[in-house]
Amino acid sequence: MSGADFLDTNVLVYAYQFNDREKQRVAHELLRKALTGKFIISTQVLSEFATTLLHKATPPATPEAMIDILDRLSGIRLVTPDGDLIRRAVEAKASYGLHFYDGLIVAAAERAACERIWSEDFNAGQKYFGVVVTNPFHRI
Repeated sequence: MSGADFLDTNVLVYAYQFNDREKQRVAHELLRKALTGKFIISTQVLSEFATTLLHKATPPATPEAMIDILDRLSGIRLVTPDGDLIRRAVEAKASYGLHFYDGLIVAAAERAACERIWSEDFNAGQKYFGVVVTNPFHRI
């Protein structure tokens, strides 16, 4: 195993949006660990994160602010997609009924040999291809 876990998009979003202070605190703690190599993300996670802050946040992030944030996150290890990852995402849909993009998260975590996906968007405790999901916000 890689010794690292996988962070889903919602963790990054909570770290930078201020509507829930407790979720933000938990997300900041995970993000600090991510910057020390304890977590992995994918290019999909970064894309979803940027889209959320630029287009869905209130107020939306400016491009300059988003670039600064992305620069700060550049130390987090990334999984990049290829044809095999796309195929595995389709297999995740077939095996678990996941939406294709959720399947990409599972496939990226599996490729990186992660033991855990930290997310509130999957079923906590569920295993996908041997990778278990933990909701870091379950007690909030």
